[in-house]
Amino acid sequence: MEVNPPKQEHLLALKVMRLTKPTLFTNIPVTCEEKDLPGDLFNQLMRDDPSTVNGAEVLMLGEMLTLPQNFGNIFLGETFSSYISVHNDSSQVVKDILVKADLQTSSQRLNLSASNAAVAELKPDCCIDDVIHHEVKEIGTHILVCAVSYTTQAGEKMYFRKFFKFQVLKPLDVKTKFYNAETDEVFLEAQIQNMTTSPMFMEKVSLEPSIMYNVTELNSVIQAGECVSTFGSRAYLQPMDTRQYLYCLKPKKEFAEKAGIIKGVTVIGKLDIVWKTNLGERGRLQTSQLQRMAPGYGDVRLSLEAIPDTVNLEEPFHITCKITNCSERTMDLVLEMCNTNSIHWCGISGRQLGKLHPSSSLSLALTLLSSVQGLQSISGLRLTDTFLKRTYEYDDIAQVCVVSSAIKVES
Repeated sequence: MEVNPPKQEHLLALKVMRLTKPTLFTNIPVTCEEKDLPGDLFNQLMRDDPSTVNGAEVLMLGEMLTLPQNFGNIFLGETFSSYISVHNDSSQVVKDILVKADLQTSSQRLNLSASNAAVAELKPDCCIDDVIHHEVKEIGTHILVCAVSYTTQAGEKMYFRKFFKFQVLKPLDVKTKFYNAETDEVFLEAQIQNMTTSPMFMEKVSLEPSIMYNVTELNSVIQAGECVSTFGSRAYLQPMDTRQYLYCLKPKKEFAEKAGIIKGVTVIGKLDIVWKTNLGERGRLQTSQLQRMAPGYGDVRLSLEAIPDTVNLEEPFHITCKITNCSERTMDLVLEMCNTNSIHWCGISGRQLGKLHPSSSLSLALTLLSSVQGLQSISGLRLTDTFLKRTYEYDDIAQVCVVSSAIKVES
């Protein structure tokens, strides 16, 4: 019968501790009424307890800090820090000590050791200390692998390792929605929900646009000449609460024409979120590039560059239209204007606009007159491509408020 040899004891001891902020110590109050047998004994013990808050001894509040007893919760975007110590528990000198720390995730293995050089020797009761840091960028199971190799005085090479398993959780739930305006502007709504069990201080939530866009944050208002956040003076996000952020993206001047006719997927940018938790632990997340489906405009796009909000009854008013060739061929366009019951076009119908090359645009000033009061819709524009004999109809382009000419219209 084969007998396995006894497990050999190592000369070195490995200790690993996660470095994290302490938490407030909470005591469990034990109280009773004065008519009970203990009398005021329990209450007096709580008042004498240095960990309780004066005047609030029975509220489970503490004013002392305690170190965590385990790895605790680690969230995506936070920095994982750990203290590694190798101690010589023997009475002999150990040589050629090499300590390695690797972090194994579902997709990769990372070396976190500060130095990969071996220590020449380690005397009895001495230790080798190392602190590792890593910004967590993946969700799921992580394994910290600490390996130690050394040589004894007898020249025997020894090796052992330890595994520390922990989970990385998702701190935030981010949802995005896109809204395409009639112009080339794009509005992005970002909904951010706190998925942790503690409040968060939202230090920064910004949108880094792609090279084609300029971004304007719409998360503040002007009050008494000062810019004030729409969320108030406190930027805390309670557990499971959701906050909505709004941004407006407008194509840069050099990309304005291209931005309006890009078909398929368009890259908008990415969100950069920075927060702090209870005792100042900092976390940061960056989303991947946000993409939206650009709206289809057909072969010819008609948009309004200028239109008055309010006009006088039976008085001419002016609008400015922009016509863009979204096709891949040159067009020869003719403009026709059809009157409606309330809106009448002023000018010559059937006007030649000339040739319009692909991705090119032209501005067109038009004059109208309304014979009916109220909110009236502008309709009746027709564009005909003489090359293909194809007509494009544009109705309900915009709306104007028509008032009596006796009413003074303020600009």
